[in-house]
Amino acid sequence: MKLISQAVMTALLMGTIALAQGAPAQAAVAPASGNNTNGMAMQPAAVDSTYVIGPDDVLHVAVWKEADLTATEPVRSDGKISLPLLNDVQAAGLTPMQLADSLTEKLKKFVADPRVTVVVTQVNSKRIYMLGEVAHTGAMSITPNMTVMQALATAGINQFANTKKIYLLRIENGKKQKYPIPYRKLIKGDEIEHDYVLQPGDTIVVP
Repeated sequence: MKLISQAVMTALLMGTIALAQGAPAQAAVAPASGNNTNGMAMQPAAVDSTYVIGPDDVLHVAVWKEADLTATEPVRSDGKISLPLLNDVQAAGLTPMQLADSLTEKLKKFVADPRVTVVVTQVNSKRIYMLGEVAHTGAMSITPNMTVMQALATAGINQFANTKKIYLLRIENGKKQKYPIPYRKLIKGDEIEHDYVLQPGDTIVVP
């Protein structure tokens, strides 16, 4: 019995030592996955394949198996980004796929069989403006197919707002157009055709 007890105690002791030795290794690995210096953990913005890159957007350019060439860069006001080996590259006016194809061709001079992925991580070039009795006035970045009601929900309407007189200002054919927003009816699910899909440059006024 003593021999059996001693064997059991030895096994438990060895298991405890093994767990203690294994714990630090797991802890060392975990932070690495959350602290990716190449930016691979960044979440893409909600854009479709037809999205056209603009100034102030933030792009993550990944080159497969080439960590030194992978970078996250904002699009400058001149529409360009700066990348290793390629220096300044035109990005604005292209879709992410078009830019990836362009970078792939340019990198063939330096890398064998380059595989490039371009992800828009921040959409900053498509903006509208919120004025009046809202919690957050000024410029607001919009997502694809964002509507007036979604923008109002994001900005937050103050308690003093006159929701009967909210309107949308939009430039069409060089002229400023005013569209009343039936806020109270939209809240009830009525007249949803007046919950306009926003366009860059739109202004929502909440008196």
